[in-house]
Amino acid sequence: MVEIKNLTKHYGRNIALRGISFEIRDHEILGFLGPNGAGKSTTMNIIAGYLPATSGTVTVNGFDITEQAADAKKCIGYLPEIPPVYPDMRVEEYLVFCAGIKGVKRADVRKQVESAMERLHITDMRRRLIRNLSKGYKQRVGFAQALLGDPKILILDEPTVGLDPAQVSEVRALIRDLGKDHSIIFSSHILAEVSAVCERVVIITKGEIRAVDTIENLERSMTANTLLNLTAEGEKDTVLRILKDIRGVKDIRDVTAADGKVSCKITLETENVRNEIMSSLMANGCNIAEMSMAKLDLEQVFLKVTANEKRSSLQDLLDETPDAPENPYDAE
Repeated sequence: MVEIKNLTKHYGRNIALRGISFEIRDHEILGFLGPNGAGKSTTMNIIAGYLPATSGTVTVNGFDITEQAADAKKCIGYLPEIPPVYPDMRVEEYLVFCAGIKGVKRADVRKQVESAMERLHITDMRRRLIRNLSKGYKQRVGFAQALLGDPKILILDEPTVGLDPAQVSEVRALIRDLGKDHSIIFSSHILAEVSAVCERVVIITKGEIRAVDTIENLERSMTANTLLNLTAEGEKDTVLRILKDIRGVKDIRDVTAADGKVSCKITLETENVRNEIMSSLMANGCNIAEMSMAKLDLEQVFLKVTANEKRSSLQDLLDETPDAPENPYDAE
């Protein structure tokens, strides 16, 4: 649905994007992760057509975002990190205005505005001035404008910023529901949120793609060895002797013994070794009380992938050019 090829972006001498390539598939919710200054917002602005690339191509539903901008943009709904709202307009008035900008047919404007307000639970705010809304409600209004025009692709940059926990849960459910009919690229600093909504993620650091895969595959591939949590009945010396004699057991640590049970963490060469552990312990009268495989979660994967991308000096900070403005309507 969306294909990004060899995308670069230069701000003077600073290189924000270094030839990145990935795709957003049909009806996919793709997580887009990276530390501050990694190039996430720059990438999203280029995909949405609000910022030109230095080189490379972005194809949206078969349309080149540069050569066929009008057709490509009709397929896109965009929610920047800073909601593109006019503070002196009322909520309903603003959404009707946005529908007109997006070229929604006059006969369909009322229906689409009502639907967007209902989905974002802002119908009761329709007469309120946007300047008087809380940050969370402004975020909802910005989300509502992204849905107008029934776009095939949604670009959501930090869509839950400013929302309370209940509202965050509602927006997550909405994103999952929208994923049935839309392709979505979804950026967030809350990694648990990405895990709850996305199946596949892109991790970008310093303008380069470091990983593209499902969360499950990344969690598996980032773990060099399998880690096993084990609790077995028996004497400490006996249990440790049995474990150390098993081929494929690389390391045993965090050993504790209490109430006739021994607990420890075991590093294995392969997951298959756990079957031999079970049979060896039980053959020696050491019954298994608990056994579970440990793995990295998305937060640990993210930290591991970006571990070598720390800024090394004050000059790195001085040289960094911020991403381009994200408000397509230049509201404030």
